[in-house]
Amino acid sequence: MTAKKTSTPRTVADFLAQAYAIEAEAAERYRDFAEQMEVHNNTEVAELFRKLERIEQKHRDQILGQMGRTTPPRVKAYKWESAEGPETGAFIGLHYLMQPWHALEIALHNEKRAFAFFNELAKARVPPAVRAAAREMAEEEREHVKLIRQWIKKVPVPRPGWDRDPDPPTGSE
Repeated sequence: MTAKKTSTPRTVADFLAQAYAIEAEAAERYRDFAEQMEVHNNTEVAELFRKLERIEQKHRDQILGQMGRTTPPRVKAYKWESAEGPETGAFIGLHYLMQPWHALEIALHNEKRAFAFFNELAKARVPPAVRAAAREMAEEEREHVKLIRQWIKKVPVPRPGWDRDPDPPTGSE
């Protein structure tokens, strides 16, 4: 994933604001995912999405600290290459019967996209300080990829038919 010219940061402050936006958006989406799972009484997956939300919030807050701020920056609307930001999962991957493995697969996909975004920015024709900051963020995202891969190894892979519901919801429920 490559940042479009209209959203390529030219200063470290712009870069950090963009990174903040990415992390804030990811935290918000995991919150949305958790709420969807709670609606369907899928508490195990909802709790996992809440944990992922807290991780993204922590990363967002670390960036805020790097910026020397206690309040969020005014963030312009960035133009991403896809409909979703670099670390934001699409709702299309949700299923009310999904299992922790599925949630972690979504998270792994998001972290890989974030790594690719920052890694490519680190190679772009941007000021050296922005390149260095992007390299640092790419390395953090690489660590997140490793962490999610470790978590995936600890949960069972869903059996075929995991999405079959013997009593599916109806339009009146």
